[in-house]
Amino acid sequence: MTDTTATASRASSEGRRVALLVLGLTALLGIMLTAFALPAIHSGAKGDVPIGVVAAPPAADQLTQRLGGSFDVTVYPDAQAARQAILHRDSYGALVVTPGHLEVMVATAASTAVAQAITQVGTGVAAALHVSPSVTEVRGFPAGDPRGAGLSAGALPLALGGWIGAVLIMQLIASSRSRIVAVFAFAVVGGFALTAIIQFGFGTFDGNYLLTSLAAALGIAATAMGVLGLRELFGNIGLVIAAVALILLGNPLSGLTSAPEMLPAPWGFIGQLLPPGATGALLRDVALFDGWGATHGLIVLVCWLVVGLAFYALGLRRQASKDIEPSAQPDETAATVDAAH
Repeated sequence: MTDTTATASRASSEGRRVALLVLGLTALLGIMLTAFALPAIHSGAKGDVPIGVVAAPPAADQLTQRLGGSFDVTVYPDAQAARQAILHRDSYGALVVTPGHLEVMVATAASTAVAQAITQVGTGVAAALHVSPSVTEVRGFPAGDPRGAGLSAGALPLALGGWIGAVLIMQLIASSRSRIVAVFAFAVVGGFALTAIIQFGFGTFDGNYLLTSLAAALGIAATAMGVLGLRELFGNIGLVIAAVALILLGNPLSGLTSAPEMLPAPWGFIGQLLPPGATGALLRDVALFDGWGATHGLIVLVCWLVVGLAFYALGLRRQASKDIEPSAQPDETAATVDAAH
């Protein structure tokens, strides 16, 4: 009777665990679907996308008011200044109004989605002003990948690669120092390999291969070291935190398929503070815009790298303290016995 009761109790307990696991996994799938789908569904110009306007004062004021609900408008003195702003990553495009004509300046390399949105807006403005429009591509992707699909597709492999790489390094390498060496070696080799695939295989980049590879290496190092540090300091919970930051949030909020400014606030800003978004932006700026606008991505990735190293060192120190404590107990016991005698 006792054995039967125990068996029934174990079966009931296991059934509850199965039910909780199924419910937890279902909730996780729902959260993942929401995280991936909502930014795409609600993306669009919402007043944060920088755009330039070149026009005479009355027309410039009218355009600023008309575009203000969808774009962050800056008035430039001439077309050359607007072009420089685009190339320096201060603006995604510009509308240049001259008598009888409207020139729509876009930079597909900055964002295909934003370039399309600016083109549509420019066409509407030209119709309202009864002038003829034209579209000027200030900086596009190379002919091998005119839509920049190679860059957009790189966010998830980067996030997964950094996470998986860190986990494998922890599983296969025992030495703490060797793990750090492995992370940086993986980052350098992986960075050069990743850039070679995107630049020479896909044709997405046409910039300096060495500098772009170093930018990719920094992204991989920051990602992997962040995972390693979180795992060492917080255990398996750290791996969960890393997976959420890199995959569940970092990938859909990276803005690589549209632009950070087109995501619902504050998600676009948050995405640029995570390695996938920061690495994607850094690669775009270095490979396609000669490094203009790269400061933010550099700062974010260096912070992830430094914090990851700090977490790793703190985790090792805590583990070393735990290892010392048990060995001290016999000595303390012996000292107590000697004192009693």
